[in-house]
Amino acid sequence: MAQEFIPKWIAWETTQKCNLRCVHCRCSSELTSSGGDFTFEEGKQLLEEIAAFSKPVVVLSGGEPLMREDIFELAEYGTSLGLRICMATNGSLVTDEVCRKMQQADIKMVSLSLDGSTASIHDDFRQCQGAFEGVVRAAELFRKHGQKFLINSSFTKRNQHDIASTFKLAKSLGATAWYMFMIVPTGRGEEIMNELISKEDYEEILEWHYQQEKQEDDILMRPTCAPHYYRIVPQRAKQEGVSFERRSLTFSTGGGKGCIAAQTICLIDCFGNVKPCSYFHRVAGNVKTTPFREIWENSEIFRNLRDFKAYKGKCGECEFINVCGGCRARADAVYGDYMEEEPFCNYVPIKGRRPSGDQ
Repeated sequence: MAQEFIPKWIAWETTQKCNLRCVHCRCSSELTSSGGDFTFEEGKQLLEEIAAFSKPVVVLSGGEPLMREDIFELAEYGTSLGLRICMATNGSLVTDEVCRKMQQADIKMVSLSLDGSTASIHDDFRQCQGAFEGVVRAAELFRKHGQKFLINSSFTKRNQHDIASTFKLAKSLGATAWYMFMIVPTGRGEEIMNELISKEDYEEILEWHYQQEKQEDDILMRPTCAPHYYRIVPQRAKQEGVSFERRSLTFSTGGGKGCIAAQTICLIDCFGNVKPCSYFHRVAGNVKTTPFREIWENSEIFRNLRDFKAYKGKCGECEFINVCGGCRARADAVYGDYMEEEPFCNYVPIKGRRPSGDQ
């Protein structure tokens, strides 16, 4: 196994139950969703398997992980194994007691979801009145207890006009980092396919992010599920004649690359299915029947995704394939083929241009 293909970040979907019903949810979570079938002992065994292989960041996610009763016991056990435990929450269930338990379990970072700068925008996206107030309250509690947190913001056509204002609010709330998510149409997100941001707007938004990140000292920024950004950064830096070194978080994936599904990250769902990333529906194997390391190193899907020479379409001939790679989950969702070209990229590779053409 090449050193670059070691798991550095694993999302564990500890439950699919959630108290919200967000328009873009990758696993269509709601209150009646399954809690999964991991017992506490099986959860500990999974964490042991992961820790025996590498010492990645393990994000306890959902659904809403705070709806799982033994979540903090699992977090404490993971920490005792030397894993860097983080948690992803919508914020609505955060209390003083929850913050104290997070600190006791030594949770390194919590991610909050904020999809708009106002209650009307965020609550519409989250399909729940009061969700915005929950995020703001959670951020206040995290600051009070000294719990580090970052903010994830997801965007479609319904809220793309609010990107700059959402970023400004994330900074004012005291987040350590802001991750701008470009929606992958999986789960409930398939129902809003017509709301996906256009190729042209996508490029403009990433250009805005680049210019903003260059001058930003107070908060770390990273576009997520937007691998094109790793093309745009070297392109623009070269045009401007500048050296632009991007900062990263100490618990990051270590990726100086766009799509890193099955390369340094993966998802384990609440039934034990291992998937290349949180937005892939395809299953590489199940940890209840096959050791995690065996799936990571030898599953067909994971091996295919690491074979960049086999990528199809524009991605296959693009000079930026080693830093971008296109979103594999988005290609799968749109074309039904995870090796196809990124469907929301309007860049034309040098290799594919007409002799007289310019890009």
